[in-house]
Amino acid sequence: MSDITLVAPVDLDAELDRLAQRYSRAGSGAVDLLNVIGGRAEGLLDRLPQQARTGLQEATRKALEQAMKVAHGSRGVVPDQKGWLNTVVGTAMGAAGGAGGLPTALAELPVTTTLLLRIIQGVAVEYGFDPASDNVQFDCIEVFAAAGPLSHDDGADLGFLSARMTLTGSAVQTIIARVAPRLATVLGQKLAAQAVPVLGAVAGAATNYAYTSYYQEMAHVHFGLRKLAIEADVPVEELVARLRSRIASRAVT
Repeated sequence: MSDITLVAPVDLDAELDRLAQRYSRAGSGAVDLLNVIGGRAEGLLDRLPQQARTGLQEATRKALEQAMKVAHGSRGVVPDQKGWLNTVVGTAMGAAGGAGGLPTALAELPVTTTLLLRIIQGVAVEYGFDPASDNVQFDCIEVFAAAGPLSHDDGADLGFLSARMTLTGSAVQTIIARVAPRLATVLGQKLAAQAVPVLGAVAGAATNYAYTSYYQEMAHVHFGLRKLAIEADVPVEELVARLRSRIASRAVT
């Protein structure tokens, strides 16, 4: 008699509740961040000089392209780190970037983008996905399409999980071009926060803490749903709708 391995059924409700908790936790550091820098997230971009605002989208696109090359290439040299350590490193980088105001914050931007992408890739590995594959690279960049910690919007930014594109040789460049405008707004808020006079390193540390924590949690939501769709044989779109409903219920209560 041959041995048969029984696979326990997936508890969809329990898994979706767990992911809803992660999603709700993602932007939890943003309130503290805004308390540190003062004001509202909506007005942060207005604090940037016009020249910086004008070149932000192109700078973001270049930062993403550089991050894809460096983050993937570094995987064979530097292993993935624990979540808490990623947050510590990101916070320290933010402090250094904010110490010199806008010039050092701009210089730190591609470095932080690379760190965030490495963190997202590491989460993908946790869920059994290969970050070297084209579709997972696509997914890693798509995580950046989320609204960002200063623009938390009760599930609306889960739309990127339902969006799919035909994967071709230029697919990564295509998705970078599509994601860059939204990420530019998110990173523009980060730059403006780091450029706050007097606070400098404190604002930079708080900013990177919020951003590192946010994208780490959003990566767990993203790849958790992808894995759940495979294990439960349920379309991702259906899972996204059910998760969004849970998040909306949490917001009401």
